[in-house]
Amino acid sequence: MLWLIIFRAIGLEFRSQFNYQMWKDIWDKSFGVSSLLLALFFGIALGNVVRGVNLGGVEQGISTYEAHFFFLPLWNSSFSPLAENPGVIDWFTIIIGLISVVTLAIHGANWIIIKTHSSINGKLKKVIFKLNCVLLVLTIVSVICWQIVNPDALNNFVETPYLLIFPLLYITGLTGLFFIHKFKKDSYGFVCSTLLIVGGISSSLASLFPVLLPSVNDVNEPLSIYNTAASDYGLSVALGWGIIGFILLFVYMIVQKRIMGGKIDHMDYGH
Repeated sequence: MLWLIIFRAIGLEFRSQFNYQMWKDIWDKSFGVSSLLLALFFGIALGNVVRGVNLGGVEQGISTYEAHFFFLPLWNSSFSPLAENPGVIDWFTIIIGLISVVTLAIHGANWIIIKTHSSINGKLKKVIFKLNCVLLVLTIVSVICWQIVNPDALNNFVETPYLLIFPLLYITGLTGLFFIHKFKKDSYGFVCSTLLIVGGISSSLASLFPVLLPSVNDVNEPLSIYNTAASDYGLSVALGWGIIGFILLFVYMIVQKRIMGGKIDHMDYGH
């Protein structure tokens, strides 16, 4: 009887451990896939902003509903950003989405390197180098495709040369990551991948300024900082609360730096 109780206890423990491992694997994979899709659709969203949307739902030169109100299909049958009614997903926005995935993968790998003494850090640097090569190719392809989608995409940088600081940030980060193996401090790689993100997003927005959301039709004008601006009172209130928000954000970053500073290898799970 005693042996039966012991065997049952062992069986329950084994089953419990098996179920735990099974659910852990399921949730780990689910978290990985969801993170991948989030990075992909973040890039696709940026691609839609850069490409523009069919404001007012114009079809054959006639606005089918109120201007500046838009609803896009997930994709168009032509899968082309040059279609009269482009969808959220097309070959151009997919390219921007892939750039987002690769960039955030590089940034995440650099975060692991800077925060741990993990044995895989050396392998991660090799992965970063390979991903950076892929990112270079995707960047060149995206610039060429950008000229096809919007031939005037680089006009702002020609007319206002100081805006070139933003593409230079991106190029600096991209170039620096090719020397990831030679960095004496792990933080250098993280700085380079941060420059990739900041430079990439700011370059996209600088190319559009003062436009916020381009229109792919000629009937309705694009949304800009002028025709979408709030009243003077609303802007003044937003400025005041914005300053307070930035102060709180700065304090939060200082607190986080003090709590999470240094490597986290020996920290308890959940901290």
